[in-house]
Amino acid sequence: MLSSREVEKKKNNKVVEVGDVKVGGEELVIMAGPCAVESREQLFEAAHRVKEHGGQILRGGAFKPRTSPYSFQGLGEEGLKLLAQARERTGLKIVTEVMDSEDIDLVDSYADILQIGSRNMQNYGMLKKLGRVDTPILLKRGYSATIKEWLLAAEYIIAHGNPNVILCERGIRTFETATRNTLDLNAIAFIKETTDYPIIIDPSHGTGKRSLVTPLAQAGISVGADGVIVEVHPNPKEALCDGEQSLKPAEFANLVIKLDKVAKAIDKKLAV
Repeated sequence: MLSSREVEKKKNNKVVEVGDVKVGGEELVIMAGPCAVESREQLFEAAHRVKEHGGQILRGGAFKPRTSPYSFQGLGEEGLKLLAQARERTGLKIVTEVMDSEDIDLVDSYADILQIGSRNMQNYGMLKKLGRVDTPILLKRGYSATIKEWLLAAEYIIAHGNPNVILCERGIRTFETATRNTLDLNAIAFIKETTDYPIIIDPSHGTGKRSLVTPLAQAGISVGADGVIVEVHPNPKEALCDGEQSLKPAEFANLVIKLDKVAKAIDKKLAV
């Protein structure tokens, strides 16, 4: 595979540049924000809190893939416009999901990172088209995908011309029901050992429980993750999706403090 450390005996990690933010280097990157863009007030409040407490990249879904067709599906292009306005106000880069191949150009015109969610990890037609854009791609692991399948999905993007791929471990579906998913820390260590991809961890989806987000984020950084992506909402009880796994602003601030301590312990630092 093009990403394998066996190709040309690669020793250095690949660094994906998102403007002045570098993912995969010596500094750990924090991506945070609400699961979905719900309103101007909600997004701007979340964005200011993310910025205030040390985040570099604002996450927020304008298009939402939901299990139920009756659940909130996102604001669409209006959500993208709000994300762009939040970027202007805070200076944060933005990452948001592309759900359909037909929306790639639209989302690409607003976003700094295009996120491919778990359900689309093996949408090979979409992956080929993403290889033709220059924007960095955040590729989440499919919830039933093996590591090999995940890496081969990334290869589709690289082989079609876009080398700027960031992997995201977001938990996989196992027999365990105590948590939403099973966050695979093995995958992070394995990816760092065998490939040069930058990889971040999503403990929000990986656990589905607010109280577990911080300890699992710490664990992910300790085994080699290049950063985290977490959900932060000004008022999780009123969230239109994933409120139970979204951190309150004060909890997010505490997360950053704890990650800073872990980073120092492994001779890294937060990109703040």
